[in-house]
Amino acid sequence: MIKKRVLCSSALLMVMLLSNTYSKPQPDLADPFRKALGQSMHDNVSETVEASKKEAAANEFYNRISFAEENIPLEEVAVKRKLDKYLSRFAYLKKPSHHIHRKADKMLPRIAKILKSYGVPEDFKYIAVVESSLNPQTTSHKGAGGYWQFMPATARLYGLKVNGSVDERLDLVKSTHAAAKYLKSLYKEFGDWTLAAAAYNVGGGSLRSSLRRQKKDNYYDLKLNSETAAYVYKIISMKTVLENDLSS
Repeated sequence: MIKKRVLCSSALLMVMLLSNTYSKPQPDLADPFRKALGQSMHDNVSETVEASKKEAAANEFYNRISFAEENIPLEEVAVKRKLDKYLSRFAYLKKPSHHIHRKADKMLPRIAKILKSYGVPEDFKYIAVVESSLNPQTTSHKGAGGYWQFMPATARLYGLKVNGSVDERLDLVKSTHAAAKYLKSLYKEFGDWTLAAAAYNVGGGSLRSSLRRQKKDNYYDLKLNSETAAYVYKIISMKTVLENDLSS
């Protein structure tokens, strides 16, 4: 009888213990997973928003890029990639400590004023930066010299004195007047400022030949020698870098 009571008591105690154990709230094993999933979704949304902001900023930046108020087909992958190449290469020029930046601040307004007097777009002032880094002592292996890197014969054709004792290619004002006349004549020939810029580099005759042979009328569609193929991109990049804070 005692044994039966003990067994009954033990069984009752066991039932109470088990009942108490299962009546307590148990940890939800799925809860950490739900928390991790929620955090992951939050991170993905944040990354998407940030990516959208960067894309919008990039589009706004590219939409501001221009040259002589003519179209730059930046919707073409090859054009955009080529421009990015020179933007990256010239980005250091914007730093105030850089000598080209200091020269540009001082000289480009004077150049722009002269170009404007001839009806040449102000953007062409950046040709002088690309050609000589605004250093008149720069001379090419072909003999081009001065701020605008005129060949002697071309310089004389547009009114500059170039001889054993005088070289007016080194004079900023006189050489810029000559460059403006030359650029205006190239525009008159090609009817397009971008092509005029390309012709300044390669020569009118050579560019005419390329346009005729390739049956194109657009600089960005032409297959040109490596220097001329990069030339307009360099001018646009130089303009963009010096007019915007791309040094960081």
